[in-house]
Amino acid sequence: MLKTLYARWMYAWETKLTTRDTNRVVRPLEWGFDWLEDWIASQNLPAVAGLPIRDAIASNDPSQLHAAMLAINESIIAASEQFYGYTTPTDFRLEERHPQLFPTNIRPETLRQDAELKQLATDGKLPKAQFLRFTSPLRTPYPENDQVNARWYPAPPEKQQGKPKQAIIVMPQWNADAFSHNALCTLFNRFGISALRLSKPFHDIRRPAELERSDYAVSSNIGRTLAACRQAVVDIRSCLDWLQQLGYEQFGVLGTSLGSCYAFIASAHDARLRVNAFNHASLWTGDVVWTGQSTRHVRAACEQAGLTHNDLVQLWSGASPMVYMDRFACIAPEQQSPRWPKKLARVIYAPYDLTFLREFSEGVLREFRARGVNFDAKILPCGHYTTGETPYKYIDGWYLGSFVYNAFKKLAQQAIAHPQKLQPEKELARQ
Repeated sequence: MLKTLYARWMYAWETKLTTRDTNRVVRPLEWGFDWLEDWIASQNLPAVAGLPIRDAIASNDPSQLHAAMLAINESIIAASEQFYGYTTPTDFRLEERHPQLFPTNIRPETLRQDAELKQLATDGKLPKAQFLRFTSPLRTPYPENDQVNARWYPAPPEKQQGKPKQAIIVMPQWNADAFSHNALCTLFNRFGISALRLSKPFHDIRRPAELERSDYAVSSNIGRTLAACRQAVVDIRSCLDWLQQLGYEQFGVLGTSLGSCYAFIASAHDARLRVNAFNHASLWTGDVVWTGQSTRHVRAACEQAGLTHNDLVQLWSGASPMVYMDRFACIAPEQQSPRWPKKLARVIYAPYDLTFLREFSEGVLREFRARGVNFDAKILPCGHYTTGETPYKYIDGWYLGSFVYNAFKKLAQQAIAHPQKLQPEKELARQ
């Protein structure tokens, strides 16, 4: 009885939180082939229903466009090392500025907080912060989006003594403001772990001026959603390059919600990411968008265009963790090497989640077990949005912080006990 009442209360609270924003926009479906033009040009893509793929795209026939996008996803999965590959940026730089909130909603309390922060900065009462900036290896029509932004939290030198230099990249949730997850970064500093809090594509300072929300990261533009995932992954990997230039040797990634999708795909393609914390996880991007409360506006656009749940799963398969499970578990044929280090992972999920349904998160656990991934799981007694509310945010912080602390401690002990094994990992990281 109490369990049923708690569930009803939690679902009601979760629904209230997912419906309080009034600036979600239903935009018409767009196929977005232009966002994948470089990939289409570089691949020998098969004909679609007897037509060369460019003719299929030019036909403007819905069935041909659908088939062409499916073929592109198949090519992404088959050559994902190339799709998520990149050239290391050459313009890494640290920038000092007053932190800003960059809110994604128009609620009075949020706008008031934003105004207060701006006033503190004007009055000289808000300390400046350091941000890593560089040009993303992937370009979009939005120059502001292509300037990567990551708030830098270096661990105090005395906390790093006696062990390899360690760092973690933190990827907050979809539509996060610029302060989300910053407290976690300061926590990691106490452990002697430096942190880069990375702004996802189209988020906070990278958000185009035409948007109130970070809608272009996940939207009814099929190609742009794939391209945003691709850019996020190469931005994560580029951050690792910068950290290596500073002498860091052991790395992790923490992702929440959409951030966990990006973090997983990055880790599946980069051996350097040994510590992996996935805070709300799912196997298929299309599943989450079709069933989640917070993406109802995206689903509405897709339904209006005649797409089904299964269509969306397939059309975004190239940006879904499921297709890279073997790669993450290091059992793909090209990765069967003792030099590819085993990853450590924690999955945190919530049984009352109406955005990443419980069945989807439990699917991640099932796939991990089937592949022998070294992981554990923690369950939050709440939902997706309520994770950010008291007391659940503190439970979540404990689950994330304790895992990151213990996982990096284990890596440090391994490196100290077996220093001869460290060099091959360094070599592999540069490949």
